[in-house]
Amino acid sequence: MIFRQLFEPVSCTYSYLIASRRGGEALIIDPVLEKVDRYLQLMKELDVHLVKAVDTHLHADHITGLGALRDRTHCITVMGEQSSVDVVSMRIADGDRLTIEGVSMDVIYTPGHTDDSYSFHMQDRVFTGDTLMIRGTGRTDFQNGDPRAQYESLFGRLLRLPDETMVFPAHDYKGDTVSTIGEEKAFNPRLQVKSVEEYAALMNSLKLGNPKMMDVAVPANMRQGLHQEEVARRGWAYRAKEARDIVGQPGVVLIDLREKDERKRHGSIPGALHAPYPELPENIGVGGMLRKLAETEGHKQLLFYCAFGERSAMAVQAAQDAGIASARHIEGGIAAWKKAGGALG
Repeated sequence: MIFRQLFEPVSCTYSYLIASRRGGEALIIDPVLEKVDRYLQLMKELDVHLVKAVDTHLHADHITGLGALRDRTHCITVMGEQSSVDVVSMRIADGDRLTIEGVSMDVIYTPGHTDDSYSFHMQDRVFTGDTLMIRGTGRTDFQNGDPRAQYESLFGRLLRLPDETMVFPAHDYKGDTVSTIGEEKAFNPRLQVKSVEEYAALMNSLKLGNPKMMDVAVPANMRQGLHQEEVARRGWAYRAKEARDIVGQPGVVLIDLREKDERKRHGSIPGALHAPYPELPENIGVGGMLRKLAETEGHKQLLFYCAFGERSAMAVQAAQDAGIASARHIEGGIAAWKKAGGALG
């Protein structure tokens, strides 16, 4: 497995690049905007290609690299379903699996630092965001933080992992790089409490100033969505109500870009062909399945959809660039389809 821990010194943020092999798919956790060029150079050197960029929560101390990585690599952006970020490609929930080729992580909802905080458990390690830190825990006094919720996330979820599980947090301000669950149980001063009331009192007694970039970072991080308006201005989009009128017509091929677990959890539009977004390049390339469909008699229209319209907007642009002029998408994805009363299978 390829694993790299990367550090951004201004906000003391750790980002994590993971891939199962050279030449394969990669994901990155908690990327920082200022380090995007470094990430891309490293991925080139390691011969991996980015397919997912993940934030453990809405950050207040730095601007995320999610949007820049999406624009430069066409990767899928991922956050928890509680996040107030305008649009990300995929939203995950407790109990889901975060997967790429050869890598699978358990998704654990760990609110408390913020109400959208998640951790990711992978075999011998756990990525804890700002929930569990090395000899500390994330503050709970803003962004809908809640010390009682954090106590449950810590004692009810993370600290129940095996003691030898390595802990990789999103930040460290002392120079430590990794710990273990067992070490934190024994030596983390904030975990030496006997009750949720004691923990809440401890966290509520902290007198901390706001992060220096909070007024800049939070608004910027809430506006990471791809501007689907540009795709619509080019005439390549249908609103959900318009799509309802053409879905099922002989000349239209409906294509679901979401992953299998998303389809199972949220339902699908009847009659849709499943062609996951990571497979798009080969599907629209010469000899690809979707290209062949578009080039059949009558030049069938390809109508993409995903969860919120971001992956499908990128798919339309890629298909158009590949010469498939009939490519369109459903603006706002299946979320908009549901609001418009569209049928689900």
